[in-house]
Amino acid sequence: MDYKSLNDFELINYSIHDSNEEASELLYQKYKPIIISMAKKMLPYCENGGLDLNDLIQEGMIGLNKAINNFNEQKDITFYTFALTCIKRMMISAIVGTRRLKHKALNEAVPFEVTNDDESVTLDFVLKDVSTDPEYVLINSERSEILNHLIKDELTDFELQVFELKMNHFTYEEIASLLDKNKKAIDNALQRIKGKIRDILKELD
Repeated sequence: MDYKSLNDFELINYSIHDSNEEASELLYQKYKPIIISMAKKMLPYCENGGLDLNDLIQEGMIGLNKAINNFNEQKDITFYTFALTCIKRMMISAIVGTRRLKHKALNEAVPFEVTNDDESVTLDFVLKDVSTDPEYVLINSERSEILNHLIKDELTDFELQVFELKMNHFTYEEIASLLDKNKKAIDNALQRIKGKIRDILKELD
């Protein structure tokens, strides 16, 4: 069979259901240039973070593999769009991880605050790893765990990405570039995030 004549959906079927290595390899070959291009675009945000171009490409390949294994033809989305989303998400997660380690000390301060009934509430604990701070665990672990779950449930995928990037000291310009959005879209997302978190905090009071 000439697998090169097949579309993405057909290649996925042969790759997943028939464990066909040729079909799988064709998918990887097709998307590798896209992954490399995306990795080069994101590389500047890895400066002094421990990630190089090959690391980002590897993350992109992992994202593509997840897309192949989790694509649902019933949803109103093409595999191309779904694959790009998975690839970008893996790369951004890796970049966020290195930035989080780089700014671990700075993460004691919150990039933005949410005001609830005239009381300023810090939100860094929502995303930080509290396991390294025993005193913090004793005092705030229960509340932070609840908030963490509630926020993840309330935010859209896009809002959650914006929130994680902002909490890890990415600028508006960097967030907009990484997510292929304009600064206004990022600002609007942050305003929605603040509103949702404010509502969550009210419910917890």
